[in-house]
Amino acid sequence: MSKIIASFHKKKEILKKIEAEMPNIRLEFLPPYSPDFNLIELVWHSAKEYIAHRLFESVEQLEDLLHKLLNEGELIINWHRKIKNKGNAVC
Repeated sequence: MSKIIASFHKKKEILKKIEAEMPNIRLEFLPPYSPDFNLIELVWHSAKEYIAHRLFESVEQLEDLLHKLLNEGELIINWHRKIKNKGNAVC
């Protein structure tokens, strides 16, 4: 069994504890910048794409749209796409 775990778990005392108490776990550390493995990056990227080039009359109007997108399930996310390192480009 393997598990991907956050970089702050690289402390020696944590590694020793995991090794001793969970011998079936093999840690695989993420690269330093890995947005493709961070699901919130895809969510925010999709939300930014949806609201880009729209004009809002107030901050409240933008907040209402973000609430609908993020909390009421109106945001459609392409979970299979990859995010490039810079800017809003996707491949």
